[in-house]
Amino acid sequence: MAEHSNWLYRWLDERVDLQGLEKFLRHKTVPYHRHSIWYYVGGMTLYLFVVQVITGILLLLYYKPTAESAYESVQYIMTEVPFGWLVRSIHSYAANLFIGCVFVHMFSVFIMKAYRKPREFTWISGALLLFLAMGFGFSGYLLPWNQLAYLATNVGTSFATMVPVVGPWILEFLRGGKEVTGATLTRFFGFHVAVLPGLTTALLAVHLLFVQRQGMSVPIVIEDEISSKKADRRELPFIPNFLFRDMLGWTLALGLIILLATLFPWEVGDKADILKPAPAHIRPEWYFVFMYQTLKYVPKVVGVFGFAIAGMVWVLLPFFDRKSNRGISNKLYTAIGIIVVAYMIIMTAVAYLAPGE
Repeated sequence: MAEHSNWLYRWLDERVDLQGLEKFLRHKTVPYHRHSIWYYVGGMTLYLFVVQVITGILLLLYYKPTAESAYESVQYIMTEVPFGWLVRSIHSYAANLFIGCVFVHMFSVFIMKAYRKPREFTWISGALLLFLAMGFGFSGYLLPWNQLAYLATNVGTSFATMVPVVGPWILEFLRGGKEVTGATLTRFFGFHVAVLPGLTTALLAVHLLFVQRQGMSVPIVIEDEISSKKADRRELPFIPNFLFRDMLGWTLALGLIILLATLFPWEVGDKADILKPAPAHIRPEWYFVFMYQTLKYVPKVVGVFGFAIAGMVWVLLPFFDRKSNRGISNKLYTAIGIIVVAYMIIMTAVAYLAPGE
C-alpha cells in the first residue's frame, strides 16, 4: 500500500494481515446511550488483570514459596529491593480493585440483562471468571505467610469438610495434608501463579472472543425506545472515542493505586505461628465477608450448600430468565438482583461495624 511506506508495517502485514486488523478496528463501534458508562467497567477489569500479571512477575523474582523463607522474602521485597514496597503494594491494592471491578461488571451486566439470548455463553464465561478472581484472592492471601493469612486459610479451607463423601479429600487436596503447613503454602503458590492464571487466560480469551463476535448488548429498555422511535440508535467509534475514554479511566485508576501504595504501603504483619491464638474478630478479605457473616446466623452446612446452589444458579441464569430472552423487561429478576446486592453490602457492613454480634 502506497500510504504505508514503512517497511516494518509491510513486513508484518504480509505475515499477520495488519490491514485486516486495521479495517476491523476502524469499523468497530460501541452502542452509545445513557447506560454506556457500564461498558467501561469491563475494560477496567481487563486492565487491572494486566497490572496484576506484570507486578506479579516482578514479585516472583524475589519471592520464595516455603514456610521457612516466604515471610522473610516478602520483608526483603518491602525493605531491600528498590521500589519493592511500591510494586507489592500496587499488586495488593490492584488485586482488591480488580475483584471489585469484576463484581461491578457482573452486576451491571445482570441489571442490563446483557446475558440474554444469544449471549448466554458470554455470561457463563464471565461468571466463571468471577469465581477465578475470588480464587486468586484466596490463594494469594496466604503467600506472605503472616499470622492473619494463616488463620484465615485454616478457617476457609475447613469448610471443605462439609461437603458429603469427598469433603475430607478436598480438604487434603487444598492443604496438601490434614493441616495448614508449608505444603499448603507451596500448593497455594502453584494455584496462584500457574493453575489460576492459565485457566483465567484461556477463559478470558473465550470471553473476549464472544464479546467481539456478538458486540455489546443494548439494554431492553433502550431497544424498546429505539423500536418505538422514542430514541435513535447511536454508535460510538471504538477508535479513538471509546478507547481513549477507556485509557483515561485506566490512567486514573493507576494513579489512585499508586497514591494509596505510596501513602499507605501494604503491611506485612507478623509471621505465621501455629502456637499463637487467633486475634479477636478475625475475618476474611472483604469479598468473602458477606459469606462469613452469613455463616454466623445459619448452620454452616446449610450456608455452604446455599452458597453453592446460588453459585450454580448464577452461572446458569440466562437459561432461567426466559422473559428477558424474549426481549421483555423482567422486573422480578432486577428486584432479586438489587436485593442480593443489598444483602451483600449489609452483611459486610455488619461484619465490620458489629464484629462481636
